[in-house]
Amino acid sequence: MAIKKKQETRGKRENLRGRRILITAGPTWVPIDSVRVISNIATGRTGIILARQARKKGAKVTLFLGPSNINLQDKSIDIRHFKFFNDLRKGIIKELSSRHYDIIIHSAAVSDFKPERQYRKKLASGQGHNLKLLPLPKIVKDIRRLARQARLIMFKLESGVSDKLLIKRAKEAQVKTGADLVVANRIKPYRAFLINNEGEIVSLNDKVKLANKLLEVTG
Repeated sequence: MAIKKKQETRGKRENLRGRRILITAGPTWVPIDSVRVISNIATGRTGIILARQARKKGAKVTLFLGPSNINLQDKSIDIRHFKFFNDLRKGIIKELSSRHYDIIIHSAAVSDFKPERQYRKKLASGQGHNLKLLPLPKIVKDIRRLARQARLIMFKLESGVSDKLLIKRAKEAQVKTGADLVVANRIKPYRAFLINNEGEIVSLNDKVKLANKLLEVTG
């Protein structure tokens, strides 16, 4: 009986054994000039936690990780470092064009805008400059197009809005992209809402709990 219970516990712990999971994490940079960039305050922590937990559950994990001060040294995880938006987009397209994944978790904080003009030299300091920003393509749409059979989880971050509006916008983004699950989240105070295609919502206030719940429902 004890052996059977131990085997059941191990099976539950490794419920993703053999599954291929691709995770994106961290911010992206978009160049303004030769030394300056547009970015955001994302750290990549959520994606790193997801990668570690998925690996513990037996998954084969590929992690695309943007600029982050979190030192992740895990030889069991295939880590692809990137800095710029174009690097991430090209890397994702190349990866999904050549390899099958069962689950894709797109948690990277991808830049939404780029300057209309990128300056090759460093802009002079001590004076004002006007930057016109243009929208960037949505990488999540590339993912859905290239990996139609994969279970796709996207993240939708908002700031300064009510929970109701946060969830509403996340659902709208989910419909537009065809994602199977969407995580609506905010930074301060941290709160995440896990939403499936049936509109069921699970509220979580801890990144580790979010990672475990997300991997549980996707596995």
